[in-house]
Amino acid sequence: MDISFFGVLGKILGESGFAGFLSDPRQLIMIILGCVLLYMGIVKKFEPLLLVPIAVGILFVNFPATGIMDPPNAEAHSVGFMWVLYQGVQYAVYPSIIFMGIGAMTDFGPLISRPSSLLLGAAAQFGIFTAFLMALVLGFAPNAAAAIGVIGGADGPTSILVASKLAPEYLPAIAIAAYSYMALIPMIQPPLMKLLTTEEERKTEMKQARTVTKTEKIIFPIAVMIFVVLLIPDTAPLIGMLMLGNLFKECMVTDRLSDTAQNALMNIVTIALGLSVGCKASAATFLSIDTIKIIILGLTAFLLSTAGGLIFGKIMYKVTGGKINPLIGSAGVSAVPMAARVAQVEGQKANPKNFLLMHAMGPNVAGVIGSAVAAGFMLKIFGM
Repeated sequence: MDISFFGVLGKILGESGFAGFLSDPRQLIMIILGCVLLYMGIVKKFEPLLLVPIAVGILFVNFPATGIMDPPNAEAHSVGFMWVLYQGVQYAVYPSIIFMGIGAMTDFGPLISRPSSLLLGAAAQFGIFTAFLMALVLGFAPNAAAAIGVIGGADGPTSILVASKLAPEYLPAIAIAAYSYMALIPMIQPPLMKLLTTEEERKTEMKQARTVTKTEKIIFPIAVMIFVVLLIPDTAPLIGMLMLGNLFKECMVTDRLSDTAQNALMNIVTIALGLSVGCKASAATFLSIDTIKIIILGLTAFLLSTAGGLIFGKIMYKVTGGKINPLIGSAGVSAVPMAARVAQVEGQKANPKNFLLMHAMGPNVAGVIGSAVAAGFMLKIFGM
């Protein structure tokens, strides 16, 4: 072994990550992509809590020679750090815990007070099944097409769970597409709202919904959990944990658990989830024509889901004699509470007296339930 200064320097440079770029320059492209996502998260504030760790995960896995995603090696007594964290995605632990946190942060009262919101949440799942059919036409296998379609629900944890079980090779592209479109809701939805609704419809003021009792709020998550999980058992990790989190919030005897679920635990799992997803985006698997197809299909699914909610909102506007503002139908996608806020903003642009936020939260919560049910359906059919 040459232990001279130049010999040691040559060895360091020859085994460095910089030298690794010579064998696969595509990794450099992925590092640039990671930096772009960091810019979007930090500077543009697009879903920063997830885009920042996802971007750093992309950097980690595309730094050559780190071994950060190496599976266990009994002979070397080693395992890659991120491989260990990724098991939480592989076995659907992280998405389920995040759903518990969402349940603990969300008031189901608007949905309970206006059960018809469930119809708007169901209509906003239209993009999932349409994108599934389109993915089949583009040559994706049925299981991969099902995972791609779930992007239309605008629900990152659900997309990750389904992709990890049905199409793990496409997990990074599906996750990045899902969270990117969730972050871009304030840019994507308003043009569709204006295209599919009239100014008169957007001006519609909605009356305050009835007050929901504490008893109703406690019974609702229990009843939904029992009915939905018995109907589609594959929804248990998502629906079960969503309703458990909400029960923590509403039952008044588990305040500490509710606080932990929506704050400390949620933040810890978000970090692990983001890093794990990013670390699956290696240059060898991410840079492909299929990734471009997935990003386009994901956007199409999201647009169609928004359109489905708006169109059904127009139907309800007609049926109720102008008592329902169709803008709340756009909140039927699962991005809580961002989609509801966008409906509120657009409603106030048309009529400053409009206060649609709580009305839009009904379809928004219904969208969370609807996307989880759609995911359970896909898992039941294509996970066999």
